[in-house]
Amino acid sequence: LHTEMLPERLVDLSEQGVINNSKKEIDTGKSVATFAIGSKRLYEFMNNNPDILMEGCDYTNNFKAISQLDNLFAINSSVEVDFLGQCNSESVKGTYYSSTGGQSDFLKGVRLTENGTGIICLYSTAKKGTVSTIVPALFEGAPVSTSKNDIDTIVTEFGSAQLKGKTISERTESLINIAHPDLREELTEKAKEKNYL
Repeated sequence: LHTEMLPERLVDLSEQGVINNSKKEIDTGKSVATFAIGSKRLYEFMNNNPDILMEGCDYTNNFKAISQLDNLFAINSSVEVDFLGQCNSESVKGTYYSSTGGQSDFLKGVRLTENGTGIICLYSTAKKGTVSTIVPALFEGAPVSTSKNDIDTIVTEFGSAQLKGKTISERTESLINIAHPDLREELTEKAKEKNYL
């Protein structure tokens, strides 16, 4: 584990032996992070734990450090992804929601690794299933948190879309295939209107 944010689930995964960091090329045996968010259980697990290394983001998010981690999966989330593969991970309909954090750092850094891949995960819909998060174009004025050139894979609960090296048509088709089934027909029509399909 080499991350910006240390999650609550680290406790379970460490106790079950799923994460032991034995195969890391740097900081072997240690989970590395710059901050943690969780319950008292997480903080008690972290307290005086020699297997956890807390560093500044100038280290955790540094391309040089990230590039040394072979077979890295850089996993991040997003608010919406357009047919090109551009990600808006910061705003919802014009209202600023969050910052990018280390998303762009890790998705650029993972490209320098040996056999690494960058993954964006999101639910296929928002607003109780009424709004698709796979969209023809990002909401007007939305920031591009991660460019289409830095995306390898997008994942929803309906599967994964491999975008790296794909044409616009192939990207669009792959993304529609992981959109909510109820919204795929409408998205296909929008894609045809944009001449993406």
